[in-house]
Amino acid sequence: MEEKFDKETWENRRINDDKRPNDTRSEWGRDLARLIHSSAFRRMQAKTQVLGLGESDFYRTRLTHSMEVAQIGTGILEVLKSKKIYNDMLPNSILMQAICLAHDIGHPPFGHGGEVALNKCMLGYGGFEGNGQTLRILSRLEKYTEANGINPTRRMLLGVLKYPVKYSELVQEDSNKKEHSPSWLFKDKAYKPPKCYLDTEEEVVDFILQPFDSKDRFILTKVEDNKPIYKSIDTSIMDLADEISYSLHDLEDAISLGMITENIWNNYFSGRNKVITACHGEHFNDSFEELARQLFSSSHKRKKCIGKLVNLFITNAEIKIQNIDFSHPLLKYKVELPEAHEKLRDIIFQLVLEKVIQHENVQQLEFKGQKLVVEIFEVLSTDPERLLPEFAKERYKNISGDDTTAQLRVISDFISGMTDDYATRFYEKLFYPRRGSIFDRF
Repeated sequence: MEEKFDKETWENRRINDDKRPNDTRSEWGRDLARLIHSSAFRRMQAKTQVLGLGESDFYRTRLTHSMEVAQIGTGILEVLKSKKIYNDMLPNSILMQAICLAHDIGHPPFGHGGEVALNKCMLGYGGFEGNGQTLRILSRLEKYTEANGINPTRRMLLGVLKYPVKYSELVQEDSNKKEHSPSWLFKDKAYKPPKCYLDTEEEVVDFILQPFDSKDRFILTKVEDNKPIYKSIDTSIMDLADEISYSLHDLEDAISLGMITENIWNNYFSGRNKVITACHGEHFNDSFEELARQLFSSSHKRKKCIGKLVNLFITNAEIKIQNIDFSHPLLKYKVELPEAHEKLRDIIFQLVLEKVIQHENVQQLEFKGQKLVVEIFEVLSTDPERLLPEFAKERYKNISGDDTTAQLRVISDFISGMTDDYATRFYEKLFYPRRGSIFDRF
């Protein structure tokens, strides 16, 4: 089944950007090249995924995670295209790589804890959300152009738009919340950002969604549990690849670190063994006991087992029609796992969540990073023209003096772009008496 649509529309950029002479790349190839050569992409090598940087050189960073997501995403794409249906609608592999590699570039230092901390700082001033910051970096901040980021194609921007509802429609903002609570308090659920794009990118989102009719655009704004529920087919491939990666690769890291042992695995799956047999098929028939022996054996056997599970999910991904009446093919369809496979993936993720992400040692380090982010923000917002580095200071000074929201957004952009190590050293330079030098270069 093939559904045609205007490919050229999806290759358009917000500003005209002709190719250089003899440039043989596709528009998606240009997107991928600009992303890989961007500073925001490089910074992911020093941003926390789950386990803190410095614990070991083995565990995943945001960059290595994004590379694995890109590999899984293109693998899913190849499986779907091998079925020779919907092929005209599906993205090509270069575009899929670009979308997957870009999906986490907006996340700040110190993982999701840093995201919560920055949203706390920006309450009443437009908030902060990592996926929304990804769109902001791609379309505005990255310095490939003066004011349009890497000036991506419309379809790449659609692919990274995971949550097509703006912040202000999900949060009733109150500037008085800035007076709220001590810098060390993060427990309040109000500080966890909604899944959204930032209001500052409303014009960009209008450009992305322009080819869709008003009915499709209206459906895209539907929300359940404070979270938009629909996205494009490209985004659904990237999102599934992300879920597969962080479920299985974080499990691999946790086993290597000893945070998940064979006893923990066996006890957790006690009474749940059927979720594995429910996934049995022509190319996968391992028992629960066989999987356990492989996961908790030698490194190479564990690696093969993780690869086997990744392959299980990739090869069972399928295209489904959305359960609502979209008219455009990029919205009408989504990619997901069958129910049995999704249940197994989610159970593995819940184990990682319980035993790793919520472990007190991980949470203590996350708390420290959150407090560090908030204190840097508070100091910079108190005296920005004295303490901001030159490039951020220029942006700050070019904003009207009565536009506090835009001024604080400059500080938020600066902090969110920091790596874990940069943020730590910046904090030490400001607060530690014996640290810092006029010759420091961050």
